[in-house]
Amino acid sequence: MDYKTLVLGASPNPERYAYKAVVLLTQTKIEAVAMGVTEGTIGSVPILKPFTAVEDIHTLSLYLAPDRQKAYYEYILALKPQRVLFNPGTENNELAQLLTQAEIPWEHACTLVLLSTNQYQT
Repeated sequence: MDYKTLVLGASPNPERYAYKAVVLLTQTKIEAVAMGVTEGTIGSVPILKPFTAVEDIHTLSLYLAPDRQKAYYEYILALKPQRVLFNPGTENNELAQLLTQAEIPWEHACTLVLLSTNQYQT
């Protein structure tokens, strides 16, 4: 199975967890798509501008605070990912309800922990 992952809220700052997630995804041989408001790259992965059209996303890994997520609701639902991961600090009941209504599985989980404990692809 292809676990192509969109990291929403990506940053070219190596101190940010979204940056670390893209690096770890790439090291784990999982295709990573980075999207954020700050241009740049993470390794060889370019950071796409918000709302760029992408296809075949298996997992959406959220690194946006809940108040910044609202602008992305329609975009996220239109992607129809196989799952959405709410990383710590991104939990959002409103978005979770929309995902549930759209029959898109979601969970409160840390992408970095799932990857480092070999639970990402289960």
